Amino acid sequence: MDKLLFGGRKSEDDTVVEMLASAIRRDISFGVLRPDQKLKLTDLRQSYGGSNHSMRETLRILTSEGVVEATNQRGFRVTSATEDDLRDILLVRLEVEKLGLKRSLEFGDVAWESRVVAALHAVRRADALVQDCPDDVTALEWDEACRDLSMALISASGSPRLMDMAAQFYGQSRRFRLALLREGRIDFAARAARRTSLQEAIIAREEARAMRLLEEEIGADLGA
Repeated sequence: MDKLLFGGRKSEDDTVVEMLASAIRRDISFGVLRPDQKLKLTDLRQSYGGSNHSMRETLRILTSEGVVEATNQRGFRVTSATEDDLRDILLVRLEVEKLGLKRSLEFGDVAWESRVVAALHAVRRADALVQDCPDDVTALEWDEACRDLSMALISASGSPRLMDMAAQFYGQSRRFRLALLREGRIDFAARAARRTSLQEAIIAREEARAMRLLEEEIGADLGA
């Protein structure tokens, strides 16, 4: 009974599904699997491996994340990636992360501040690495560092569900952000200056300033 309630070791199937999801998620992020592309089980298994069951479970997980969607014909496809899609994703991201930051500013302690400072340091290093060597590996590491910063900012919110929602919409915006990176449209200097100001606002508990800087940070993913 305890294992059913609290979970035991991961099964081999769970590990396979995680690996498949990671590979497909990555290819969606880099545009190998194009927006609105149909995802047929036979083609996916040929490219990525796995059984019909593990691939269906993988697609179910990616659907719950919002990067794949089920079609009326009981198939799957990559979700669309229009400018309207991006604006909608960032709209929700902003509202969720603003609420998380507001609560974190209210409830966060020195340990929270330390997590934010550490995440900012990691992002600075990732910025430098991806500019020196802009390959797929460093691009993903850079994006993961940016994600860790977003999660650190709201980590004192006291709401696991809010954090899960923020992570979901961050993941949905990844392919747009990586496209900006590939196109050389990331203003690293402006982001670095803004994040330094954000750190100062957090330490000083200046809520209005922190919210404005967070809005600018998320808005930068529009590439305007």
